[in-house]
Amino acid sequence: MSKPNILFVCGNGLGSSLAAQMATQDVLDMKGVKVNLDHSDLSSARSKDADIIVSASNFKSRFENMRDSLGEVDIIYLDNIVSKTEIEEKITPVLEKHGIV
Repeated sequence: MSKPNILFVCGNGLGSSLAAQMATQDVLDMKGVKVNLDHSDLSSARSKDADIIVSASNFKSRFENMRDSLGEVDIIYLDNIVSKTEIEEKITPVLEKHGIV
């Protein structure tokens, strides 16, 4: 299987998505997991090739409104975008589902 694409999404695609990406990279490195990571703003997320999307919980309703245009992508919502504990708890089952860990 090719490396899956994980997309980190926030309102402007700069601050919080990059912070979440960096924290997740640390978690994945500790697990020895190799994936493709990228970050984006909310409106561009539809056009990105993502297997998994990670975003802050406050964007949940926005993603629900565009769910049909996203396809079968898994979406992970974080209450604390830099909490490595929360990231590991939420991303591990999704990685297992994709056969990555």
